[in-house]
Amino acid sequence: MGSARILAVDDERETCEALAEMLSAWGHKVETAFDGHDALRKAGEFRPDVVLSDLAMPETDGLWLLRNLREELPDCPVVFLTGRGTIDTAVESIREGAYDFIVKPLDTARLKVCIDRALEKKETMREVQTLRRRLKQLGSTDLIAGSTGMRKVIEMMEKVAPSKASVSISGESGTGKEVVARTVHNLSLRRDKPFIAINCASIPATLIESELFGHERGAFTGADQRRPGVFEMAHGGTLFLDELGEIPIDLQAKLLRVLEEGRLRRLGGKVEIEVDVRVLSATNRDLKQEIKNQRFREDLYFRLNVFQLHLPPLRERRDDVPILVQHFVDKFRGDSAKRVSGVHPEAMEVLKNYDWPGNIRELRNAVERAVILCDGELITREHLPPDMAGKSPERHTFKLPFGLSLDAVEREYILGSLQRNGNNKARTAEVLGVSEKTLYNKLNRYAAENRAQGTPGGGSPLGGQGNDGPMSASSFLTR
Repeated sequence: MGSARILAVDDERETCEALAEMLSAWGHKVETAFDGHDALRKAGEFRPDVVLSDLAMPETDGLWLLRNLREELPDCPVVFLTGRGTIDTAVESIREGAYDFIVKPLDTARLKVCIDRALEKKETMREVQTLRRRLKQLGSTDLIAGSTGMRKVIEMMEKVAPSKASVSISGESGTGKEVVARTVHNLSLRRDKPFIAINCASIPATLIESELFGHERGAFTGADQRRPGVFEMAHGGTLFLDELGEIPIDLQAKLLRVLEEGRLRRLGGKVEIEVDVRVLSATNRDLKQEIKNQRFREDLYFRLNVFQLHLPPLRERRDDVPILVQHFVDKFRGDSAKRVSGVHPEAMEVLKNYDWPGNIRELRNAVERAVILCDGELITREHLPPDMAGKSPERHTFKLPFGLSLDAVEREYILGSLQRNGNNKARTAEVLGVSEKTLYNKLNRYAAENRAQGTPGGGSPLGGQGNDGPMSASSFLTR
C-alpha cells in the first residue's frame, strides 16, 4: 500500500516516538498522542486512515478510545498493541469493533502486513459506501458490490443501462438476478416508467400466453373479462422475464414477433396493440444446449442476448459476505426491533468459509434466522443454522464409470443430488441451479422411461421418502 495517515497512541513517550519513527520510515505520515483524550482530539484534526494504539493505558485505555472513535471516525480501523497479560481485553476489543491486535514484543513484519490489510479494508469500504450511496439514489439498496467481480458487473450495468439493448442476466439461483434487472431499469432512461417482473417457471404452460399478451373476454373458459398482459403493463418501461427457458417453444415464435415488431394481439383479440418495452431476461438453463435439443429458438436467443451480464456465485465473492451480512443485520434488526448490531468474529469466519449453495438468498435467510434467535448485540456461532454452525461443509463427490452418455450422467447427478438433499426437491432444484418445474419434469421423464423398460418400482418419482442407502436411477423410483 502507499502512504497513509497513521495516529500512534501510547502513554510511554519513548515507545510512541520509536513507533512513529518506524512508521515514517515505511513512508507513512504519522501523528502521536500519549493518552486517550489527546488521541481523540488529534483524530478529529488529523483524520487518520488507521489508529495504532496501546491497549493498556492509565485513565483512558484503548477500549475507551475505541468506543469514542466509533462516533468520530466510524470507518477508521483501530489496531491495538497488547501485552500477554491483556489478551482477554484485546479479544473483547475485537468484539467491540477493533480491526486486530498484535501482542508485544512487536513482530514488525506482522505489524506491516496488518496495517496494509487495514488500509485495504478501509479503501474497499470507502468504495462500497460510495457505490451504495449512488445505488440508493437510484432505488437499489439491495445490490452490494464490494468484490472485484461484482464491481465489474456494476460497471457493465452502468454502460448498458442507458441503451435500448436487450440484456441477458445469467447466474446461479439466488445470486440476485432480479435485483440486477431492477437496477438496470433504474439506471436507464425508462426509470420513471413501469418495471414488471415475471417468473415464467411459476406459470402453468396453458396460461403463460395469456399472462404475457393478455386476453379478451371469452377467449377461454374462465375469461370473464378483458385482461392486459405484462407487455401492456410494462409499456414505456422494462419487462423482466425470469426463467426464460421455461417458455414453451410453440409460444417463442409469437414472443419473437412482439419483440421485433413492437405489436401484439391479445389472446382471442382481433386488433393489434403497439407496445414499447425493453426486455431483460434471465435463465438457469444452458440455452445453447436447449437450442441444440430444439427446445429453444436460436433467433429468439440472439434477439434477447444482445448484451450479457453474469453474476458470480457467492462462493466466488467471499469478500462481499461481511458487507452483505451487515446489510441484512441492519435490515432485520429494524424489522424485529432487536438490538443486534453485528456478528462475532468467530461466527463471521464460519459465514465467510461456508460455500453458500443457495447464494445470497440462503445468506439472507441465515441472517434473518440469526437475528430472530439473538438476544444480545452480536450474532454468535450458536445462532447460525445447524448445518453451518459446525465445521465447514465438506465437498461431496460421486464417481461414474466411463462410457455413459451425457443424459445418463445428468440423470445420475440429479438423483444423487436429490438423495444428498434428503429428497427435498425445492432445495435440490436450488442447488442444481434449475427451477422446480424443470426438476419435476426430469423426474417424471425418468419414471416414464423406467416404466417403459419394465423396471420394478417404476412409480412416480414424486412419491414418498425411503431409506438413506445408495441410490441409482431405478432405486430412486421406488422411494
